[in-house]
Amino acid sequence: MTDTSHDPASIAASEPQAQVRRSALLDVVDGAVEATGQDAGTAAHYGDPVREQRALARGSAIVDLSHKGVVCVSGPDRLSWLSTLSSQILTGLGPGQSSETLFLSVQGRVEFAPHVIEDGRTAWLITEPQETEPLRQWLESMRFALRVEIEDRTQEVAVLGAAEVPEHLRLLAAEPAEGRCELVWTDPWPGVAEGGWAYGEQQDHPGEQRRWHEILVPRERLVQAVTGPQADGLSLAGSWAGEALRIEAWRPRLGPDTDDRTVPHELDWLRTAVHLAKGCYKGQETVARVHNLGHPPRRLVFLDLDGSEHTLPSAGAEVIAGQRTVGRVTSVQLHHEAGPIALAVVKRSVDTQAELRVREVLEAPEQTEGEQAEAPQSEQWAAAQTVVVPPDAGQVVQRESGFLRRPRG
Repeated sequence: MTDTSHDPASIAASEPQAQVRRSALLDVVDGAVEATGQDAGTAAHYGDPVREQRALARGSAIVDLSHKGVVCVSGPDRLSWLSTLSSQILTGLGPGQSSETLFLSVQGRVEFAPHVIEDGRTAWLITEPQETEPLRQWLESMRFALRVEIEDRTQEVAVLGAAEVPEHLRLLAAEPAEGRCELVWTDPWPGVAEGGWAYGEQQDHPGEQRRWHEILVPRERLVQAVTGPQADGLSLAGSWAGEALRIEAWRPRLGPDTDDRTVPHELDWLRTAVHLAKGCYKGQETVARVHNLGHPPRRLVFLDLDGSEHTLPSAGAEVIAGQRTVGRVTSVQLHHEAGPIALAVVKRSVDTQAELRVREVLEAPEQTEGEQAEAPQSEQWAAAQTVVVPPDAGQVVQRESGFLRRPRG
């Protein structure tokens, strides 16, 4: 019998669905409309999503991310231990420095994708709500005799998101670390970290214009931090605003853009979360094989959607080329300038020039006894694709100066 006790997927499957952490801001801020799905427990918007998005892009708004989890790893072996387990080298992190890493399955599929901040004594891992407890349990199972301690600090520490970090939030962000440094995670996307690799655009990448920070503050001070006198001049933006700017930047996110088959190459995640020259870790063989010898089976695309219907498809809607279903929409939002936009994962073989459509099957109306069942209706949107991960991504050892080598002889 195979031992699955240390397998992240088995641990996650054995856990009940993540408990929704309901933000205190929902009860004190007028106009707050609660989000659904992965961002449940925080506000989708506060009455004017487009205005909120513009303010967030300017740097004058804050997003409530207090539904996210915070897992701490302390002890003298913490960074070397995390490096051994994950796709990234974290041993060089100093106080106040941040990184991104992935914990993979044996098959190289993405299981966890925490954002990491080091304070000199503790590594702080910012997690999506559904991965917090499974990640903590898995890390506990991998401790062995090493000098590390793992603790879930979500009840004490809350997360905020912003393009610019106000000074009063920087001061608050030093409190959980007892003043050693400000706990502010800075998104490295779309830069190429040391040891990383970019499959998509390296110049004029749309993410170059996006700034993003995640700020750790004492949870008991959350409401005062964003609504009190010190927050004068700041406004609140809902999760819809943050998601629209993320999608515009082609930035992948665990949950919306991943499933149980996702490998990092499909989402261009080797840029920021994978060090291709580091030592052995779970999933490394798949990472190396796909990058050097093969191709990722699917690829991320950005979609400009037809906005004439004044509607948006749901995540999970089908992507159609001709008469074939070739992928699915993973994230979708209305952008304040670009209109309806989406990320989708499609088959690698899809022609980059193909005309695509997004189709969502609507629920059929309920039938009374004796009535003939109606065929399910659907709604469709024309979709112009922009390549994020090209079809020829991978096979690096067979390339010379960016072109495929001719066979020897």
